[in-house]
Amino acid sequence: MVSINGVTVSFGGYNLFDNVSFLINPKDRIGLAGKNGAGKSTMLKLLAGIQAPSKGEVSIPKECKIGYLPQDMTHQHGRTVFEETETAFAEIKSMQARLEDINHQLETRTDYESDGYMHLIEELTEINARLDIVGAGNTDEEIEKVLLGLGFERREFTRQTSEFSGGWRMRIELAKLLLQKPDVLMLDEPTNHLDIEAIQWLEEFMETFPGAVVLISHDKTFLDTVTKRTIEIVNQKIYDYRTNYSHYLELRAERKEQQENAAKNQQRIINQYETLIDKNRAKASKAAFAQSLIKKLDKMERVEIDDMDTSAVRFRFPAPAHSGKIVITADHAGKKYGEKQIFSDANFIITKGEKIGLVGRNGEGKSTMMKMIAKKIQFDGNVQLGHSVLMGYFEQDQEEKLNLDKTVFETIDELAVGDVRRQVRSLLGSFLFGGDDIDKKVKVLSGGERGRLALCKLLLEPYNLLLLDEPTNHLDIKSKEVLKNALIDYEGTIVMVSHDRDFMTGMCDRLFEFRDGHVKEYLCDIKEFMEIRKVERLNQLDLDKSGVKAVQTAEKKTTSTNPVSNSNSVENDHKKIQSQIKKVEEQIEQLESDIKALDTKLAIPSSYEELTKDPDFFNSYNKLKKALETEMQKWEDLNAKLG
Repeated sequence: MVSINGVTVSFGGYNLFDNVSFLINPKDRIGLAGKNGAGKSTMLKLLAGIQAPSKGEVSIPKECKIGYLPQDMTHQHGRTVFEETETAFAEIKSMQARLEDINHQLETRTDYESDGYMHLIEELTEINARLDIVGAGNTDEEIEKVLLGLGFERREFTRQTSEFSGGWRMRIELAKLLLQKPDVLMLDEPTNHLDIEAIQWLEEFMETFPGAVVLISHDKTFLDTVTKRTIEIVNQKIYDYRTNYSHYLELRAERKEQQENAAKNQQRIINQYETLIDKNRAKASKAAFAQSLIKKLDKMERVEIDDMDTSAVRFRFPAPAHSGKIVITADHAGKKYGEKQIFSDANFIITKGEKIGLVGRNGEGKSTMMKMIAKKIQFDGNVQLGHSVLMGYFEQDQEEKLNLDKTVFETIDELAVGDVRRQVRSLLGSFLFGGDDIDKKVKVLSGGERGRLALCKLLLEPYNLLLLDEPTNHLDIKSKEVLKNALIDYEGTIVMVSHDRDFMTGMCDRLFEFRDGHVKEYLCDIKEFMEIRKVERLNQLDLDKSGVKAVQTAEKKTTSTNPVSNSNSVENDHKKIQSQIKKVEEQIEQLESDIKALDTKLAIPSSYEELTKDPDFFNSYNKLKKALETEMQKWEDLNAKLG
């Protein structure tokens, strides 16, 4: 489909690629791999026709349609979300308008035998064929499906695009690309501005996407799920692996080991040659032999070991200061912006050493809750930190809050106290700031470098509570793994927001989901939670599809049933449901009473000490909360049946 033939790209005498060739086939799923600066984004620009190679050619068939989503782009304003997304069908709209014009001419013209009339019929046939190919069915339905999948709500379809943040506008651009159904879809970090549910939806969309996909991502799970082929860019060359990212890492390690062994064997031969040359070059009888060995050495093609990226953030969090058993208590907490209620009635207790994940769609209140815990904003209800809690807070835009006019060294040095001041250079080195890098101004750092510097600041105090809002933004996969391992080993309490499932896997075993104005607790890890959400989404889809059919079936049953017996049956069903509701309400009342009694005891220092001596106390407490949640759900379901 698309071929890269002998491509070389040079910048200032340096070759980024040198004589690179590969082929993109229909329905390929390719992930580009390589260290930062290797040329992954440049390769996408070459494929998209935005940049030309210094040598060689990128061959794209005339009929092949390319779709490209860069990391940064200019957004259009002056339209609603729906109107802007609808521009994806500009070609279809144009063809449909031309179709109407042709039909009108065919209805009004009478020169049936003329060449002009025959040309109109031919054009009509061609346009209809093209509309069939591009799928000009219900475009409004397709737009709605994609926008909902990417996290927009129906009520937002009529809002102006200028009212949304850059991340949400990027979703609109992604929606337009997906709706255009290009032959080759190229995505540069598409998950950067998506929440977990939108990423999962995009993965499912990719399963049935008819074209080829070439993408760059630092989301390991996304790469493993979507890609079936990995092209690594290293040392100006490429290596093509017919497998996903995780398996590629294993094969790459094997390749490097083979290169190292081959290099050792070759060096052994070189050493032998050099020894023989030194022995014999001074002897007249052996001079010819020595010269032949010298020629062999000159002609020998040296084995190269690929310069793989071994740099990664290296650090451990300092031992946290001691804190009380209860670290955070939320009691009927909520937040409202103007008339908009973000969420309400959040109730939970987080205990010492727990690692909690806040999950849910963007805009549902995860970052808002972090700000409430940190006392950064006003809110309803109560969110209380426990005894001796020392909090470190990494905000989502933490890197943007750094002083741009300070150097890297000054940023850390001004906060360091005591023994840490003597270790500032070493500390910065562990975050990949070495040599002259520490004298750079913050304003010239990349997004990833600023993110690392902001993380580095968290190590300057022995915090026993870390609030981490999207800490992996701008970090590469290896640095994420190091950060993850450091957080797993961290002995303090963590509350974190992240859309990176691989990062959260194995770390958080209790999740709070923010959804539709409520906060719901899940006693499971992120993988199990995603399965639950997937099933719920599929069930909702089935309901949406079968809703009309179910109503029609119910109407038929109603009309064909004896009115009197039907009425009696309904009345009996109502009585049964009301009886069940009464029992559930009694159970809810009892559970609420038990929880309230424990909460009262926990508020008294002497009772608190006695209760928390029992290692199973908090497990039992959480079971009561879970049971209450289950009964509340039963109550809602039963009342829904009553209508």
